[in-house]
Amino acid sequence: MRIAVDAMGGDYAPQEIIKGAVQAVREEIADVILVGKKDVVEAELARYPEGGRVAVYHASEVIGMDEQPANALRRKKDASITIATRLVKEGEAMGLVSAGSTGAQMTAALLGLGRIHNVQRPAIATVLPTLKGGKLLLDVGANVDCKPGNLVEFAHMGSIYASTVLGIANPRVGLLNIGTEATKGNELTLAAYKQLLDCRLNFVGNIEARDIPLGNVDVIVCDGFVGNSLLKFGEGLISSLFGMFQAELGQSVRTRLGAALILPSLKNIKRQLEYEEYGGAPLLGVQGVSIICHGSSKARAIKNAIKMAVRCVENQFVDHLTQTYHEESGT
Repeated sequence: MRIAVDAMGGDYAPQEIIKGAVQAVREEIADVILVGKKDVVEAELARYPEGGRVAVYHASEVIGMDEQPANALRRKKDASITIATRLVKEGEAMGLVSAGSTGAQMTAALLGLGRIHNVQRPAIATVLPTLKGGKLLLDVGANVDCKPGNLVEFAHMGSIYASTVLGIANPRVGLLNIGTEATKGNELTLAAYKQLLDCRLNFVGNIEARDIPLGNVDVIVCDGFVGNSLLKFGEGLISSLFGMFQAELGQSVRTRLGAALILPSLKNIKRQLEYEEYGGAPLLGVQGVSIICHGSSKARAIKNAIKMAVRCVENQFVDHLTQTYHEESGT
């Protein structure tokens, strides 16, 4: 299976992107097509014994994080994210992975792959670690201003993804809110709550942010502004907490001795909580597999994002969503 990887996108491109792609090939996760400036990519690949097993597709331009996505895509016809998306559209690759501009990747997917019929707002879904395994949160940044119907749409797409790709039977769907009571929330969540009650979903009501780590809900629905803020707060909190642990454990001989015993366990917990463990977030609602990675992704995250793309393809998620979305949403 071939997965296209935007070699030029991300804070650590192309070195860490290429390293992650090589790891994926080495572990036989997938065949990889690296899309980017051919001379730069091939020079970096030459550092690895497996470099010859990685295909390279030339793209002469790169869209920066600070560029306006739509304008940049119009001006830069040969941008790496555009070419990678085209490879998926034309069947040369089964999915794509990028750590570049999220806006550019979304726009390229909408223009190059198109929406699934009747999907108004594609959403970015990410897997959150909980006490009961990975659970899905969406939207985490694609749509900062939403209508109630958009949240209902996210609930349907998230439920289908959770059952098809994550293997969760009859996923429990919760609406992120400031309280569990049906009367709590703003105009958006109050209206969305009423609509979700009438859907053919396993909707269990409102959920508060503090309950997410418990894992009692499989799909957490919110608008992209709230979701993105929640996600970034979690990332910062994890880094801060483990920084505090390390500082405290080094305060005395006694704590350093204790650290020698518990540090391996702490590192294991930290690895499970980091976004790199899940690699990337699929863009749900477009006619192709497009995995959006954190801008600061390094090799491990890219490798796992490729693994996620493969899982989506193997489980025929896009076909399944296309076939079942209308039945579940009643459209």
